[in-house]
Amino acid sequence: MALSLLISQIGCTQTNKQKTKNQTDTIYKYRTPSRDGTGKIYQGREISYVMDASGASWLERNNRNEEENTTLAMDKLPINNKSVVADIGAGSGYYSFKIAQKVKEGKVYAVEIQDDFITLLKKNQQEKVFKNVEVIKGTEQNPNLPANSIDLAIMVDVYHELAYPQEMLSALAKALKANGKILLLEYREEDPEIAIKPLHKMSVKQVNKEMEANGFKLYKREEFLPIQHFLVYEKIR
Repeated sequence: MALSLLISQIGCTQTNKQKTKNQTDTIYKYRTPSRDGTGKIYQGREISYVMDASGASWLERNNRNEEENTTLAMDKLPINNKSVVADIGAGSGYYSFKIAQKVKEGKVYAVEIQDDFITLLKKNQQEKVFKNVEVIKGTEQNPNLPANSIDLAIMVDVYHELAYPQEMLSALAKALKANGKILLLEYREEDPEIAIKPLHKMSVKQVNKEMEANGFKLYKREEFLPIQHFLVYEKIR
């Protein structure tokens, strides 16, 4: 073997080792992605891939209320007529526009990071003529919301897809009012009969672990929905 090639290989090995060390020294770790995952690990959980706008029709499917009882979920939201709500990962706006009808003297921030969904949200907003809905272009790490502005941040089957959960929760903590809450709806990992891909489901134990690591504690847990957890969190610091 030529000396130059040997040196090159040694250098490459050292670089790879250093890269691995740097990655594991952060709050996130990395491995070969599983079939439906990103390969990025947070608190022992592999983060799932993000559903893109091609899935909009699934979000708006006719039998969604039958499968998930979204009507009951809406009835149980911890909000009033004047609440300011942020729908994080709003997608097509399925929840955003329903919430807007419940907070007629309040406001809904429909937050998305994907341009195709942003376009769809604005189109739906114009068609539905909701003046109390503001479409916000967020980033993977920040929803770009005003500080101390929201009463509730809701994520419906979204949290497990956040590429930077720690950074996003930190940003949401700043956007929440003093008594603000975060509501997570997540498919129940504890139930193997729920026909959802494993990385798109979460257990209460795992959600609590991640939320507590970011300064939130469980305020209310409800299991009235057919296939989802209904978990409300409040700030502890």
